[in-house]
Amino acid sequence: MNNEEVYKKKTGYEILKRFADICGSFIGLVLLSWLIIIVAIAVKLSSKGPVLFKDKRIGKNGKEVKIWKFRSMYVDAESRLNDYLTPEQLEQWKKERKIDNDPRITKVGKFIRKTSLDELPQLFNILFGTMSIWGNRPITKMELDTWYTEEQKKLLYKIKPGLTGYWQAYGRSDVTFESGERQKLDLIYVYKRSTWLDIKIFFRTIYVVLFGKGAK
Repeated sequence: MNNEEVYKKKTGYEILKRFADICGSFIGLVLLSWLIIIVAIAVKLSSKGPVLFKDKRIGKNGKEVKIWKFRSMYVDAESRLNDYLTPEQLEQWKKERKIDNDPRITKVGKFIRKTSLDELPQLFNILFGTMSIWGNRPITKMELDTWYTEEQKKLLYKIKPGLTGYWQAYGRSDVTFESGERQKLDLIYVYKRSTWLDIKIFFRTIYVVLFGKGAK
């Protein structure tokens, strides 16, 4: 049995999930509006550049989507990799798209990344339907082409990327693409997604964020 046969469409669950996305993101934006304003001011004062960072990722049906985050890096971080990074760090960046003790991250950026506050603007992505509260983290085209088979890509394309999911709750930076564990956790969610699993992931994510386990 191939991956396509294992995947099951769950229409009732998807409708309920979209309803939860709309209600959850709207309530979150209202309740956290004060925090969003504070973080925006802190980012603006920390370094030159825009408050928000727009990143291109691959969403449902393989379409490119724009994911919003609070900017956590210096404004020229992406264009001056060779200036900021050592050869070892550059190699790590090419493999995992992350770097230990990344010198491109501002002081405020380090805090909002550790606490996941940089992802608050993604509540707008969820409200407008390009993301869900639950799903696999938005993945770049380079990551997909490097680490996933064509069959695995087809499965990931069937669901929206999420603010949190199985990898964030049970792995985060403790697992990597190179080991194959990241891909495995992504596919576990595609196969096993359900309302009960989403509830467990939600509370597990709160625990992970509060205690800094596997912080990105």
